[in-house]
Amino acid sequence: MDETLRKEGEAIRRRVLGDDYVDRAKAGADAFSAPLQDLLNEYCWGLGWTDDGLDLKKRSLLNLGMLAASNRMHEFGIHFRGAIRNGLTDRELQAALLQIAIYCGVPAGVEAFRVARAIRAEVGGEGTT
Repeated sequence: MDETLRKEGEAIRRRVLGDDYVDRAKAGADAFSAPLQDLLNEYCWGLGWTDDGLDLKKRSLLNLGMLAASNRMHEFGIHFRGAIRNGLTDRELQAALLQIAIYCGVPAGVEAFRVARAIRAEVGGEGTT
């Protein structure tokens, strides 16, 4: 394990998803599942999110499209909240979800809007415009 990459990954994970989310995920891990938290921090967040090839907003947009296309709506919700934290505006998010409906199919778009509406209500309704 690359400890530096794991720490950098955890830092970006906290920035995107929030300390509460990461703390709950780590606290919920037991001896069997704890290595997954290290893998997520080092591989997904460390390798996948820390290079400067894409900014966080673009990474969030990509994740939303991929998660909707693969019907991973629980993760879609987590990353929709992260996209808001990364500064995506309501207009940008709306455009992304409409694009999802066109390219992933209307049922995926309907579900993406359903999840997005619930997340937006949790974070206080309207985001930035």
